[in-house]
Amino acid sequence: MQNFYWYVICALKAIFCRLPHKTAVRLGDLLGRVMWLVCKSRVDKAEVRCVRALGVGVTPARRIVLASYRNIGRAVAETLRLPKIAATVERYVALQGEENLRQALARGRGVILLLGHLDNWEIANICVSKKYPLNVVAANQRDQRITDLLMKLRSLAGSRNVQKGQGLKGAIRCLRNGEVLCVLHDQDAKERGLVVPFLGLPASTPTGVAKLAAKFGAAVVPTHIVREPDGFTHRVIFETALAELSGAVFGENEESCLKMCNDRISSWIRERPGQWLLWLYPRWASTVPGDR
Repeated sequence: MQNFYWYVICALKAIFCRLPHKTAVRLGDLLGRVMWLVCKSRVDKAEVRCVRALGVGVTPARRIVLASYRNIGRAVAETLRLPKIAATVERYVALQGEENLRQALARGRGVILLLGHLDNWEIANICVSKKYPLNVVAANQRDQRITDLLMKLRSLAGSRNVQKGQGLKGAIRCLRNGEVLCVLHDQDAKERGLVVPFLGLPASTPTGVAKLAAKFGAAVVPTHIVREPDGFTHRVIFETALAELSGAVFGENEESCLKMCNDRISSWIRERPGQWLLWLYPRWASTVPGDR
């Protein structure tokens, strides 16, 4: 089965790279719709999560999950086309709030970009890494060929990959060098996490952001990626670095730190629920009965 998926990815990459950009993204949108139609079991589970987390009815949940599938299809098309558009990616991605990132970098202790699985980080990564020293915490895929492909695509503009589970040294190095570390923070941490609300539900939350911020004094900059209404362009929004109201070192109080992180990502999801990709993923599997 892994070979099948790999050959499908290779075929899609060849097709998307031969099409004009907007045509490729529209085709990705169509493929997302098809997947929504054929993956009934996944769709049903995603709708249940949406109803539970957002407190909406089944019909709005169905629209949100369909939008999520469409966005996944678009993101796949854009990501596989990165070799074609990396040189001119600024046509498709705008940066907002850069002063917040520059101020955080000026502290000289490194910056952690706090991200969620919203819109398409992969295309934004290329744009950001052209201007800033970027390191991306990356999860290994089941198929090493897919992991290698993603690493190659992410490095097109010079960003470095820090492998999750093996890259603590890389994360420490980048923060000590005053660089930027990107962390996707909205997945189930299982037994390794701390239970903190996420979208109002108890969720096992990764503690790495809090530990790194406390140890190295790194600024944590919430970073929100938005797909614009035209469906083809994106905006990367760098927010003000998170801070404890008491003035304490951010991250020392893990629970408070992680709650702030989860609250920021949750607010983005509530604003644009159809752009969150993880309705398809059992985010609350460790803490909410039935989320499998």
